[in-house]
Amino acid sequence: MKYQALINQMTLEEKAAFLSGKNTWQTRDFSRLEIPSVFCSDGPHGLRKQAGAGDHLGLNASLPATCFPTAATIANSWDCYLGEEIGRALGTEAVFQKVHILLGPGLNIKRSPLCGRNFEYFSEDPYLSGKMAAAYVRGIQSEGVYACPKHFAVNSQELRRMAMNAVVDERTLREIYLTGFEIAIKEGQAKAIMSSYNEVNGVYANENKHLLQDILRKDWKFDGIVITDWGASNDHAAGVAAGSNLEMPAPGFDSAREIISAVQTGKLSMKELDCCVGPLLDAVMELSEAEKTWEEKQAGKELADEHHVLARKASVESTVLLKNEDYILPLPRKCRVGIVGDFAGEPRYQGAGSSMVNPTKIENIKDMAETYFPDFTGYAKGYRRDGKKDNGLQSAAITLAKCSDVIIYCFGLDEISESEGMDREHMRIPDNQIELLKELKEVNPNIIGVLSAGSVIEMSWEMYCKGILHGYLGGQAGAGAMLELISGEKNPSGKLAETYPLCYKDTPAFQFFPSKERNSEYRESIFVGYRYYDTCRIQVQYPFGFGLSYTTFSYSELAVKENGVSFTLTNTGKKDGAEIAQLYVGLLEAEIFRPAKELKGFTKVFLKTGESRRVELPFDDKTFRYWNVSTNDWETEGGTYQIMIGASSADIRLSGILEVTGTTEKQPYKKEEMPAYYSGQIQNVSKEEFERLLGEEIPDGVWSGELQLNDAVCQLYYAKSRIGRTIYKILTHMKEKSEKKGRPNLNILFIYNMPFRGIAKMTGGMVSMEMADGLVTMVNGYFFKGLKKLIAGYFRNLRENKKYRKKLEGE
Repeated sequence: MKYQALINQMTLEEKAAFLSGKNTWQTRDFSRLEIPSVFCSDGPHGLRKQAGAGDHLGLNASLPATCFPTAATIANSWDCYLGEEIGRALGTEAVFQKVHILLGPGLNIKRSPLCGRNFEYFSEDPYLSGKMAAAYVRGIQSEGVYACPKHFAVNSQELRRMAMNAVVDERTLREIYLTGFEIAIKEGQAKAIMSSYNEVNGVYANENKHLLQDILRKDWKFDGIVITDWGASNDHAAGVAAGSNLEMPAPGFDSAREIISAVQTGKLSMKELDCCVGPLLDAVMELSEAEKTWEEKQAGKELADEHHVLARKASVESTVLLKNEDYILPLPRKCRVGIVGDFAGEPRYQGAGSSMVNPTKIENIKDMAETYFPDFTGYAKGYRRDGKKDNGLQSAAITLAKCSDVIIYCFGLDEISESEGMDREHMRIPDNQIELLKELKEVNPNIIGVLSAGSVIEMSWEMYCKGILHGYLGGQAGAGAMLELISGEKNPSGKLAETYPLCYKDTPAFQFFPSKERNSEYRESIFVGYRYYDTCRIQVQYPFGFGLSYTTFSYSELAVKENGVSFTLTNTGKKDGAEIAQLYVGLLEAEIFRPAKELKGFTKVFLKTGESRRVELPFDDKTFRYWNVSTNDWETEGGTYQIMIGASSADIRLSGILEVTGTTEKQPYKKEEMPAYYSGQIQNVSKEEFERLLGEEIPDGVWSGELQLNDAVCQLYYAKSRIGRTIYKILTHMKEKSEKKGRPNLNILFIYNMPFRGIAKMTGGMVSMEMADGLVTMVNGYFFKGLKKLIAGYFRNLRENKKYRKKLEGE
């Protein structure tokens, strides 16, 4: 450790306090030792540094910052250079706002389309997710700021996210849910990582030694800091013993007293404590040293306009052309264009939650349309955002459609459909928007659908549109990007980073998402996204990697060698454009169950019309590996591998074979015991077969009937106390009231899903764990016993906090 001499000077009280936040966003400083504090801020796609006192969920306004497209959007660019460029911009803005640690990017796997936070994550594929995340990390950290990839790990649902257990087998854990983080750590050299809220196989992620020690520190050689998600600490001493360095936001001195007690009783050794203090101290001192150069970097720079241009470029590269019937796009400049849809006037450009950015400016299609189409016939709102039918709005839209050559229809998911703190209930766009689309089609056949949504949707209505451009959540400059594409100033080049199934029941986790009571069972194993659809030949709306262009590309002359592949890519159309070529690998006659194909490489190539280029895609350490649960190591299964180059997972243009020597001597599975996994038909995996995959019995996830500290507030509906049930009814009413308004109340959602221990962890030291335990006792029907514990705990906490503060101040 670099600052061992300084660590030696720290008292036990200082060490214990150092491992928890001073307030919502800052680490604790110690003037006696000249240890400064550093500042954390949300920022996966734009900084959210709060202007006043921090409250985590955005009650107070944040400072203006560039709102870039969300990760779900940028993943569609398949462009790591773009990701790095955005990362540099985020790092630069962090420097300007004096933020040391940027909390992002998010790269959890999109196990189910219904996860409410999918808009913050890159892909259903770990390789693509990891490569994009590593690019962001490199860019952010090039500015002297730490990136903090999140949420580590297996964080796939928002419902009761702090009070659920992800039950997942080791192979699936390694291959699907950790590979992206591995790439971000090894290739991106991330200096921080955020532990997630949930349990993984019965142990909270933040105190899970298998995750934080065996895998993160030992296997991946990570030497940075682990920061808890805000309120994710359960047993702080266990977290420190596992190697978690910083508990956030600000649990107060009760948490520090927990560390001291653990040291005194031998639950935590001084060596384990110092092993957590050391990396955090290294980080704080390194970041404070970097801060000395910030003034020089800030001098004379105006970032708002420059970064707005980058946000526009990012949105252009990430927009996906899904349909172009009769080559309706691009539209000619001399064309009577009408625009319909509330999203055209008030764009949906980002998700809701801790990533919500206060943008420096916002574009909208309605106000910019005439610049691109001089014969603009007008704008009609068309529908209400809250989903209620409005005949007047619909009638005005129909009238506009009748007098226009083409209608640009802007629609998609509203704010309440996608938010941190709640999962979606279905994959449909609000009915009133689809009803209007059908009516528009009856009077005007030339409808161009412009979609805004951060996650997968059902598209049974696609036949009503001649053209469909999907902008996802395109950030503050998304409107201008969309008009550049519609008008033909730019050529679409985005491709889907996730599969669009025909309907929700076709999805692999349909039977298993979200959690049943406490357990979320990952019975589908490695068959996530296209790995399932392609293996089982399930028809989909749009496959993984799909996207059209205004030009065409041909693939030829494949050469397969031991270290990689090469092929010729040619722009055979009449416009300059970019193609995303994808490398997939599959093992013919595999003895170990696996998907039909897996993404193992990709590249985005810009070609002028008629231009050809020789493209090379190297193999790497992840190309042929799988996790062998019998040897507890990465291995290669020998055999004949099919090497595929495709324009999407379903559009393979070139194919070759390669003989690969294996390392497998001990088979991990018995085929006859796992018929579902060997066939890929995992929709109804039995309990017995899943347990054979796990290698152990499924842990008991049934709620006990008596509430515990780690149960969620939303479980108060079965509290034995009338007060508890009343609190539940009030919270539910407030939640439903906000949902009816079409805007999620983030604070209510957070409380609704928070475990009772969170009351102690999220109140800045005002509430101790003893007091939280008293509250639980009360709602379990022991009112006076709990009240006594609550009152005694209050005065004890007050007294002990005062003592602790005096010790830190040296009195």
